[in-house]
Amino acid sequence: MIRVVIFLLAAAVLAAGVVWVADRPGDVAVTWMGYHIETSVMVAALALAALVIVLMLLWTIVRGILRSPGHVSLLFRHRRAAKGHLAISRGLIAVGAGDPRGARKAADEASRLAPGHPLALLLSAQSAQMAGDRSGAERAFREMTRREETKLLGLRGLFIEARRRDDADAARLAAEEAGNAPSAPAWAAQAVLDYRSAAADWAGALDALDHMKAALEKAVYRRQRAILLTAHALKLEENNRDAARAAVLEAVKLAPDLAPAAAFAGKRLAEAGEQRKARKILERAWSINPHPDVAEAYADLRPGDSARERFNRMQKLAGLAAGHVESALAVARSALDAREFGVARAALASYLAAPTRRVATLMSEIEESEHGAEGSVREWMARAMRASGDPAWTADGSVSEHWRPVSPSGRLDGFVWKVPLAEIGVTRPVIELTPAEVPVESIAFAPPAPEPEVKPVARKSAKSAVKPAPKNMPRTKPVEPVIPLVHAPDDPGPDLNLDADPIPEPTTQPPRAPWQRFMQLFR
Repeated sequence: MIRVVIFLLAAAVLAAGVVWVADRPGDVAVTWMGYHIETSVMVAALALAALVIVLMLLWTIVRGILRSPGHVSLLFRHRRAAKGHLAISRGLIAVGAGDPRGARKAADEASRLAPGHPLALLLSAQSAQMAGDRSGAERAFREMTRREETKLLGLRGLFIEARRRDDADAARLAAEEAGNAPSAPAWAAQAVLDYRSAAADWAGALDALDHMKAALEKAVYRRQRAILLTAHALKLEENNRDAARAAVLEAVKLAPDLAPAAAFAGKRLAEAGEQRKARKILERAWSINPHPDVAEAYADLRPGDSARERFNRMQKLAGLAAGHVESALAVARSALDAREFGVARAALASYLAAPTRRVATLMSEIEESEHGAEGSVREWMARAMRASGDPAWTADGSVSEHWRPVSPSGRLDGFVWKVPLAEIGVTRPVIELTPAEVPVESIAFAPPAPEPEVKPVARKSAKSAVKPAPKNMPRTKPVEPVIPLVHAPDDPGPDLNLDADPIPEPTTQPPRAPWQRFMQLFR
């Protein structure tokens, strides 16, 4: 609406100007080089306007001629860029479809048409990875690091390639360079944290953890910082005991359930004469997570106490986690030291039906200290050898006598207090060749059945070899595979014979309708 009003106003002004000139006639005379031109004002104005228009047209033509080489070059560049984008699209589709040959061909075309394009470099790296050309992929990733917009992507690619060839130094350098960027990604900070933790550089690991604080949940950050502070305090214990105590106290505030931190803090505070503060820390840790290290530190709060005083103190601690096996073991041990054999037996009475190694060993000590009966001692020691295991610090299939902040594989907070190998093969088989259902009762704690005699069977299919389950078989549950079979994102995987026709054509043609056979006669 506003544009219509403006147009009407402009037309009105123009018409008013024409009328004003027409109402005031006049003459214009020009004498130049012996020529005399005389005309009216209106004709002179129209001639001047026509001259201006002609000059503008001439200038446009001349400018177009002068700029034609640039326009032609721009046209060719646009066509080349369009072909390059098309090649990149075809290559990325080939990568997603798992076609290494098509991806390699498209990558070569994209590198020729659009050299240095970020997507062309990415396509070259991915096609090289699919083809198994690790050196080619590394060259493409190094080219990415020379450009600001693709530097982080190139560093991540170099990091992955270095880990694949087990080059820890190159992987660490790539991760640290990516971590120093203004917008450092989470993977780089995590990698730097893992490498510094594996190298026992706890101060550097704490700095790396602070850099990735925004990318972590609050509970995860507090837990990992507490672990690093505890490890740092253990390292500083020999040289700077005050700094070690300050670090472990901060760790206890961040993770009160971390038993190694609570035990270490309790020992150091007890040595400094702060028994009350140490008792609070140990009691809080015990109420959350009963652990033998906490019980040992609680028993040694006053090194000069008698066995009776330690027994009374341990009974108070056990009351904070009544019914827990660690409470029973702590009371039984302190009662044995105080010669309270009846209390020790009563504490372990609930666990004698199926004792663990620690329970059976402690019972043998009670028998030896109270009666000195060698027969009972040997019996309990034999039961200890056959008993189930006790919890221990376990990580990556290995067991450690003491807590460690990093697992053998370099994973922070990898050690867990649990029974070693407790999760292996007592509830379901690892691999099933057939989807047949297996009774749960026959899997859990069942003795191995004798192997049946294998007889040769001639020309019988696998389907006929499977017999139906008997009617009196107990209730069953379907068995699921434990380990899923997956491929890496850039791994083409095994040859699945994708060119074969999944649905073979029938050898015999289906019967035709009568009208089709009738129409066939006229063909």
